[in-house]
Amino acid sequence: MDLLKLDKNRKLDLILLGRVAVDLNPTDYFKPLSENKEFRKYLGGSPANIAVGLARLGGAAGFVGKISDDGMGDFVRDFFVREGIDVSHVTRASGGESLGLTFTEILSPDESNILMYRTGVADLALSPADVDEAYIASAKMLLISGTALCQSPSREAALKAVALAKKTDTKIIFDIDYRAYNWKNADEIAVYYSAVAEKSDIIMGSREEFDLTEAFLGSNRTDKETADYWLNKGNKIVIIKHGKQGSTAHTARGDYGIKPFPVKAFKSFGGGDGYGSAFIYGLLKGLPVIDCLELASASASMLVSAHGCSEFMPTVKELKNFIKAEKKLYGEMIARV
Repeated sequence: MDLLKLDKNRKLDLILLGRVAVDLNPTDYFKPLSENKEFRKYLGGSPANIAVGLARLGGAAGFVGKISDDGMGDFVRDFFVREGIDVSHVTRASGGESLGLTFTEILSPDESNILMYRTGVADLALSPADVDEAYIASAKMLLISGTALCQSPSREAALKAVALAKKTDTKIIFDIDYRAYNWKNADEIAVYYSAVAEKSDIIMGSREEFDLTEAFLGSNRTDKETADYWLNKGNKIVIIKHGKQGSTAHTARGDYGIKPFPVKAFKSFGGGDGYGSAFIYGLLKGLPVIDCLELASASASMLVSAHGCSEFMPTVKELKNFIKAEKKLYGEMIARV
């Protein structure tokens, strides 16, 4: 698969920029958050989870982000180091900012809610001074998380990283990753999302996230209209997710669809980060788009059946064994459309 023409001589496969936080998932689950008394702590934040996922699959990942100058900051930094993620550009916030906290409410395998504390958080204190050209140029790809665009100075840091990536021919992945917290209005969302989407090489998002990005283009846009628009803007791959209905990857060479692998779900969140890391792994290995989607769908299914996200990211062996077992049960083409 040569859609992206990655520079194989670069030290890092992927640099991720954006949110790193702490997830607190209840161990006394299947009840409202108001009744939960016991929680397990995990490293969280979509780009942080994707970094862990890629590292588990053998990829060389680096991170650009701010963490709190306290024990919680120590926790996430140490977790990154144990996973082999480069932390040379993970710095401490100096203004007393805390790590973002995410409490999850697991009401049933099909119904989960997320409560985020996003006021005065460290990741949004990332500044343009924290982003340098040499580091961006050391990676094949850069992933920008949409949550980094919701507030200054983080948004300027993200936009600087995008500009440097274009200058150094580092391919850009835009993971829309919408969270309502910190955004002021729909126009602001569309302005900053579209500013990055117009410069990226790959866009990943749900149908709802693309609707937010395309707010100025009209309502009720179809997947084909969305894909054609962003492909014409220079993107090579446009991935549109539809939850349990699966996802599609659109390219100039054709469209490819994938369905979720059948699993007994434990929760309804967390699959997207496994999806992203496995798809990127497939790209790095030069696999056809449909095979990248198969890996992504498998990882997503594995994650929704696990209690957390970061600590349950699969290795290559685990991912391939899962796919093999699923195909033995359901048929060779079970996940493919």
